[in-house]
Amino acid sequence: MSRSETFQAIIFDLDGTLLDTLRDLADSMNGVLSRFGFPVHELEKYRHFVGDGMENLVRRAIPDSAKTDPALVSHCLEMMRKAYGLNWKVKTRPYPGVPELLDALGERGVKMAVLSNKPDEFTQTTVDRFLSTRHFEAVVGARPQVPLKPDPSSALEIAKELKLSPARFAYLGDTATDMKTANAAGMFAVGALWGFRDAAELIAGGAAKLIEKPAELLELF
Repeated sequence: MSRSETFQAIIFDLDGTLLDTLRDLADSMNGVLSRFGFPVHELEKYRHFVGDGMENLVRRAIPDSAKTDPALVSHCLEMMRKAYGLNWKVKTRPYPGVPELLDALGERGVKMAVLSNKPDEFTQTTVDRFLSTRHFEAVVGARPQVPLKPDPSSALEIAKELKLSPARFAYLGDTATDMKTANAAGMFAVGALWGFRDAAELIAGGAAKLIEKPAELLELF
């Protein structure tokens, strides 16, 4: 059986995979830090702060002295949600080659979905704003009472919704969290080298394949 016969669907991570959201996230969080009188961070630091949900981003960005105060952490998280609600579309853009990749996959009849640890409301709005002409069977962000990636629950939920075995899915992401999610769900883990993390992390996370450009994903279909 060829790969094109094996894989019939793809789940995409969002931040660092389809969209370059790093500057809007960093600007939002740095604005919150400034308001609290905390030190801000350079953009590159945010490559390792993001990827595991907004609360983890906040916890990683605030000083250690603030992390032991649950009320303060909660307040920072609330302020971050408000700040990102204003900034989410200022500098965010699709990565070069992503729109063309989605067009090509659509032409081949590949079923597509998005799975992100970004809060669901922001996941929905960013996909609608920047990828609105593309068709996804499912768009899923972080939701209350549902475990974040790398727990495979949401990935398996998508597979069930699309009525396909997890083995029929490739999964494209840019972090170890994504690679662990793919493997836990029984999907083919593909690491995106244009994203927020490096090849070493993706390999350590269990990537079965690494790609340097979006178009290379088409080799699987």
